[in-house]
Amino acid sequence: MKVILEIQRYDPNQNIEPYFQSYEMETQPEERLLTVLMRIKQELDPSLGFRKSCAHGVCGSDAMVVNGKERLACKTLIKDVVTDIDRSIRVEPLQTLPLQRDLMVDQTHFFQNYMQVKPFLINPDSPPEAERLQSPKERQQIDEGTSCILCASCYSACPIIQEKNPDFLGPAAVIQAARFLDDSRDRGFAERLPELDQDNGIWPCENHFECTRVCPRGIKITKTINLTKRSITKYKDLTLS
Repeated sequence: MKVILEIQRYDPNQNIEPYFQSYEMETQPEERLLTVLMRIKQELDPSLGFRKSCAHGVCGSDAMVVNGKERLACKTLIKDVVTDIDRSIRVEPLQTLPLQRDLMVDQTHFFQNYMQVKPFLINPDSPPEAERLQSPKERQQIDEGTSCILCASCYSACPIIQEKNPDFLGPAAVIQAARFLDDSRDRGFAERLPELDQDNGIWPCENHFECTRVCPRGIKITKTINLTKRSITKYKDLTLS
């Protein structure tokens, strides 16, 4: 099957603005987009820039916008993004993050937001001799949060960051905060609260569900954000009463 890939290109040393370059490739319907991009780089254009690592949907490094939707290139099959009528594939870098080159973006701000929520276990109690035990039900409570691979797809797709508040903490950071707020072993609610309970924290979310729609791990991000809002309100009510 012959497809046309329209890939956004940009070299800061040569281009003032990004532009699109077309590549015609013979592919198989079950071939992964990442494999096709690698063949373009190896066979047609070694200057093409994009990130990849594990190629198995675990590292999140090859997130990009494919036909208008954030996807992982390693999990996207050609047959998923073409039709019998239209066999063109438009490939762009993630949105809302500074463009570095071609399909590569600068994720510095994204990870700064991630670190603001203290994404690690906080427990001042003396550690037990063995593990801090959890019941299966307690462990299940944080399953979704631990599935996040920090690919930044949700951050890219967020209409709030795109259109209203670029300083919004973002869906991924809130998911990481919730992963520890809901952890039965954690005692860091008060320490994370200042970053979450502020104008650019959790409250700008307006339930557009775009983050949930594009999450490659199937995390119910919008639901988790709303549950975390409730937890914060309940915590503040208890501490102020």
